[in-house]
Amino acid sequence: PTAAKPLQVAVVGRPNAGKSTLINKILGEDRLLTGPEAGITRDAISLQINWNGTPMRVFDTAGMRKKAKVQEKLEKLSVSDGLRAVKFAEVVVVLLDAAIPFEQQDLRIADLAEREGRAVIVAVNKWDVEEHKQEKLKGLIEAFERLLPQLRGAPLVTVSAKTGRGLDRLYDAIMRAHMIWNRRVSTARLNRWLTGMLEAHPPPAPAGRRIKLRYMTQAKTRPPGFVVMCSNPEKLPESYSRYLINGLRDDFDMPGTPIRLHMRSQADKNPYKARKKSGPSKLKKHL
Repeated sequence: PTAAKPLQVAVVGRPNAGKSTLINKILGEDRLLTGPEAGITRDAISLQINWNGTPMRVFDTAGMRKKAKVQEKLEKLSVSDGLRAVKFAEVVVVLLDAAIPFEQQDLRIADLAEREGRAVIVAVNKWDVEEHKQEKLKGLIEAFERLLPQLRGAPLVTVSAKTGRGLDRLYDAIMRAHMIWNRRVSTARLNRWLTGMLEAHPPPAPAGRRIKLRYMTQAKTRPPGFVVMCSNPEKLPESYSRYLINGLRDDFDMPGTPIRLHMRSQADKNPYKARKKSGPSKLKKHL
């Protein structure tokens, strides 16, 4: 990240989870309106900050509440601002209230960020007033893994926006998530890895004909996207793709980032398919 191209971070969550308080704490000044009344920040505010020497643009969004309950036009706008901030962001921090974590709305926001292909961090706020921290943390991790399996391995960080505890951990999590989101794996390493995965657990053989996975490459980053050339991709079950995605996560150290895996039939892309085979060359070698 540079001053011209800062790291884009969206802080999203339900009304009154403490988003503005958190950003004020990072800024070290009260630039955002905060208060006990839910939904006091009415719009998405973008702030250019320098956090631990890293230039960032932070989007503070009004609480994203259930769309059905939103009557006022302003609130309607703020929900769409929140959704827009997720689209602009590279890293999305989903801020939860420790007292009422993982409400339906929190899950929707985290799922939306994953579907948009953003790096996701879950931060649990108001940790300073939590009494049974160990038990609570154990329960949170268990709930996170159960309710958001698509974000397996994403960081869960406990913070207190009020006191500033845990902000260093949050900064480290943002930087690491951004690095993983940009990760590139060489084609040679990928294909060695694919061979091992196929040997450990061969793909199924519908109607007695085994699906062949021949070759793999990384097509993009942000988030990491991979293409596998294979026979009959439409017959490969979802569970096998999941097996490969989980393997990529574990073996190339990509926890929590969305991973896109596309199976492509070799018939789609073979430029030589229509060509006739030519016979041996008529040219004689020079003696």
